[in-house]
Amino acid sequence: MKCKETRGQIVIPIFYNVDPSEVRNQKQKYGEVFAKYEPEYKNKVESWRKTLVDACNLCGWEPKNVANGHESDVIKEIVEEISLRLGPVTSNANEKLIGIEARAQRLKSELQIKSGGVRMIGIWGVGGGGKTTLASSIYDELSREFDGCCFIANIREESRRRGLEELQEKCLLKMEANTVGRGRCLINKRFRHRKVLIVLDDVDQREQLEALAGSPDWFGEGSRIIITTRDEHLLKAHRVVVHEISLLNADEAIELFRKHAPQGSMPMEDYEQLSKEVVSYAGGLPLALTILGSCLCDKNIQQWRSALARLQQIPDANILEKLKISFDGLANVQKDLFLDIACFFRGWKKDRAMEILDACGFNPVIGVEELRQKALITISDGRFNMHDQVQEMGHYIVRGEHPKNPERHSRVWKKEDVLTLCAMDATMELDKIEAIQIDYSSFGVHEEPPPIVANIRNLRYIRWKGDPINHLVNNFPPRELCCLILRTGLQDHLWNGYKYLPNLKIMELWYLDNLIMTPNFDGLPKLERFILKGSPHLKEIHSSFGGLDRLVCLCIVKCEGIKKFPSITRLQKIETLSFAGCPRLIEFLKIQQKMDNLGDEDMSSGGAWESPNLNHIVLCFLGRCLRDLCLGLCGFGDEDIGSAVRERLSFSCQYLRKLDLSGCNLGDEDMIFAVWELPNLQELDLSHNKFSRLDFILIRTPRLKILNMSDCIRLVELSELPSSIAILKANNCSSLETFGDISNCKWLWKVSFRGVKKLRDPPNGTLLDSMLKGNAFNDYRISVTLQHNIPKGIVGRLLRGNAFSLRHLPCNWYNEFCGILIHVVTFKVFPEIHIIIKQEVDEVSRFELQRESSEELESEYDGTKTYVGYVSFNSLRGIAFLNSTYNVILISLRQHGFPVGAADRIGAALVPKNDQVQTTKIETDCSEFWDEDHFRPTFTIKQDSKSYINILWRPNH
Repeated sequence: MKCKETRGQIVIPIFYNVDPSEVRNQKQKYGEVFAKYEPEYKNKVESWRKTLVDACNLCGWEPKNVANGHESDVIKEIVEEISLRLGPVTSNANEKLIGIEARAQRLKSELQIKSGGVRMIGIWGVGGGGKTTLASSIYDELSREFDGCCFIANIREESRRRGLEELQEKCLLKMEANTVGRGRCLINKRFRHRKVLIVLDDVDQREQLEALAGSPDWFGEGSRIIITTRDEHLLKAHRVVVHEISLLNADEAIELFRKHAPQGSMPMEDYEQLSKEVVSYAGGLPLALTILGSCLCDKNIQQWRSALARLQQIPDANILEKLKISFDGLANVQKDLFLDIACFFRGWKKDRAMEILDACGFNPVIGVEELRQKALITISDGRFNMHDQVQEMGHYIVRGEHPKNPERHSRVWKKEDVLTLCAMDATMELDKIEAIQIDYSSFGVHEEPPPIVANIRNLRYIRWKGDPINHLVNNFPPRELCCLILRTGLQDHLWNGYKYLPNLKIMELWYLDNLIMTPNFDGLPKLERFILKGSPHLKEIHSSFGGLDRLVCLCIVKCEGIKKFPSITRLQKIETLSFAGCPRLIEFLKIQQKMDNLGDEDMSSGGAWESPNLNHIVLCFLGRCLRDLCLGLCGFGDEDIGSAVRERLSFSCQYLRKLDLSGCNLGDEDMIFAVWELPNLQELDLSHNKFSRLDFILIRTPRLKILNMSDCIRLVELSELPSSIAILKANNCSSLETFGDISNCKWLWKVSFRGVKKLRDPPNGTLLDSMLKGNAFNDYRISVTLQHNIPKGIVGRLLRGNAFSLRHLPCNWYNEFCGILIHVVTFKVFPEIHIIIKQEVDEVSRFELQRESSEELESEYDGTKTYVGYVSFNSLRGIAFLNSTYNVILISLRQHGFPVGAADRIGAALVPKNDQVQTTKIETDCSEFWDEDHFRPTFTIKQDSKSYINILWRPNH
């Protein structure tokens, strides 16, 4: 009671087998004891009497009146009550952990502590990302709510050092277990009827999970199992819910770093700048921020700058070793795959890089997924990416302990390493180098190095920009070479004479302006992809080209000078064919009769045929493999040619998916009399042509998804579109007045009519109304670009300026509403609209509402574009974390990353679920309709740190 008065401690009396009045009034045994000692200890007894009276006046428990007197239930109730009164003992500790509170809250919502059943959650992410810290925080906070709890740390290391048996003993609270099998039985038996909380930290093998948490059936009702790992595959294979760890955002990162490296006596300006540089280098990785902060905490300005400069060359060893754990666990082929991506392909489009990696024999389809599951790489917007620190780790592994000796590296890509190789003479044999990527154009005029003359005999990959390459490929027998990519060189030929390259699968020659001849292809028996672009002086393709029976991709673009081309009737595996900007090559496409009628003796001569001036071409494709065809800028429809000599344009290919006829001068006669039998065509580009009408009754493309008719300035009428259409582009079609009924186009989600001023709405309602009744409304997003304005009331109000906000969202906003509708009116051609959904504590946002415009918007006025976008909340599920604590949506208008002028107007509104109802349940796999398959997607989850969602909408990409 004294502690209660002096320290404020809580006192709760328990009257066990005694009545409170007996204690308060000191009757019976209490009275007898006090009477016995009172003559000798009068003052003390008086104090005891008062203390008992005070205690009896407090609220407490009488076990005989609680839970029908069942002592075990009484004890349980007392423990629960005390736990609630005490609160989480780690609350103060958590407050000191930067960013942990919000992350813990999200994890607790996934754990569903108050619900029944057994739930297993796996915290997954990159090493040093805070997985163990988050699990520890949750464990400390929640452990008292369970009948039993156990935190097993460092399972990866401990299982190797001591074995799984000892880990099972820990989990069994040191219960005896002689074997792994026996341990599993004991865990199952011991915990089957108990509500337990178990954390398994740093799991890296399936056997560890099977030994320690084999099945939900092992644990009692309400149990929760938390697993931390770098391997997502382990979690999915064990059917564990995956919770991806989120790295620190910029504010959290700077706070954590400054916690470990306070300002001290350093001037504020320098401290601010250097802190930002360190935080930028660490990239939100808590491990890196903590280590670097601890290292720099007692250093001065000059030492900080020196340390930062050194980090650019040599990463911190402590950070490196922590990250390298994931790499060390890879198989050799996975290691090579990772190192190639880290050194060469970060930022590349995934599909493009996969072609090269596959040619190098890495089986990248499964390998890339394994690297992603181990949190070593990410795939964002269809491109390879990884954390900066992880990439540095890859670079360090390649350059290792010999950064100044590139001849000992497996991969070469740095400018200084290239200079070192150039200084070596022809007697040097560089057997360890297997891949090289060089940009000679990056060297200055006065520093251009001599050619590499050393013997690099084991190269499998060359990507070379600039001069000189001839010495490299002539001075060694590149029998291991799988991929050769050359750009902007001055050479007129690739190598001298015949060369046998038995493993070469990819050859790409980009903008070799002086190239006059191609190599003999007889020595390239495995060539699968041949790309030749921008060689205007090239006159012919070597006659041996026709014998490349493994070729799947053939692209010859902007090579206007070619007059001779070999027969390619043997190329039965061709999937992608492009002759854009090469009108003289079209003659070879008259192959139907040749394929059907020529015997082996006719095709065995391997001769080249010379292309005369072309009048018009019959195109007919019957190959079973052809998927993509590009004939852009080939000028089929020469207006000087009379109709009497014009042959009918004909397409017949069952498997063709993509057809590019842009800039081919196609007129009305070409389109009216054309025969189109393309049952699987998904993408059609007819831009920059001269027809005035397009009728899909004549053009049979029942699976068409993407149609581009931009810059068809004579186009007046567009008939009813195929019901499968998803994306329609008709920018700068200045004569376009009408297009057909789109009410049956349920997959249509993107339409762009920029620069189209005469257009009238289609029959049966407005364009936007029809799209809002389609499948994209419930399950995806919508983007509409118009030259003229649409009714102002579509989003309630438009505000003058470049920002808009919706605040005070209801807690269940993503279930009460279907999505958000956005209306932007601007003069900008390439606007970027950022949609940020987050929690806002302060009432004042950095995005202030602009003054509402009092002017009536004209229905149409020069130079203005109208953009209407819609984002379904369903489309965010599985991509972003929809958090009930998010209470504000901020919309801002930018161009090229910068805010735009105040003359623009912007508005937005949430769309209630009862406004639009999808009556037909979609059973089809929708992904093929939402896939754009081009350079930049229209909508991007640009950054999801799980503290907010940032959706980037670029309507004109």
